[in-house]
Amino acid sequence: MEPLLTGREIRHIYAGSQGALLALDGVSLAVAQGEFVAIVGPSGCGKSTLLRILGGLLVPSQGSVWLEGEPLSSPRRQVAYVFQDVNLMPWRSVLHNVTLPLEVAHVSRAQAEQRAAELLRLVGLAGFEGGYPRALSGGMAQRVALARALVAGPEVLLLDEPFGSLDALNREQMNLELLRIWRARQVTAVMVTHDLREAVFVADRVLVMSPRPGRIRCEVAVNLPRPRTLDLLYTEFFGALLRRVREGIEARVP
Repeated sequence: MEPLLTGREIRHIYAGSQGALLALDGVSLAVAQGEFVAIVGPSGCGKSTLLRILGGLLVPSQGSVWLEGEPLSSPRRQVAYVFQDVNLMPWRSVLHNVTLPLEVAHVSRAQAEQRAAELLRLVGLAGFEGGYPRALSGGMAQRVALARALVAGPEVLLLDEPFGSLDALNREQMNLELLRIWRARQVTAVMVTHDLREAVFVADRVLVMSPRPGRIRCEVAVNLPRPRTLDLLYTEFFGALLRRVREGIEARVP
């Protein structure tokens, strides 16, 4: 079966005042429909650049991205993004932050509010529709951002360090919530994270990138049962998978 999302020999160069910077060099990957893939690697290796290219937010210097067998070089409604910075509009209520993508798509107000309310129930924020971002905790704000990303029914969800600003306990809880929502919406997910435990916990596969220029150094299949619980974090098998990912990052290349 053809992958849903494919990157082929992606190379990207940033032009700067001190000369060209090669960020990515020959990155290829394929993501199947319904799969959850995590991307890890050292700081500055091009993880976020790769995610932006996969989402059509950035055109690579060389190579290509394909979505459902069609080339992708600009944002598409089938692909949604969640950043670490939630970027909620402080003057809009929780409900109307979520309806924003539907308003842009000219969906009727009544239908947009109904769909937004359904997503807020899914992410556990029923009853907060009329509140404003200033009253939300960090975890609650990220739930609103997830609802906003999913409200238009995307096929692919791209997540760039979505829980990086949360403390460890809230981060674990949000990982559980993310997996619950991912299963409920049956969306394909690709997440960039610097947290190796998080990557192994959420993903079907972990792609390990090399230091800049970023390349896919290795792939670790995560054969853990779903649905996942936090008890898995303390199992021997989880620890072995985590060691394989860490070894991939720390491996010295001749």
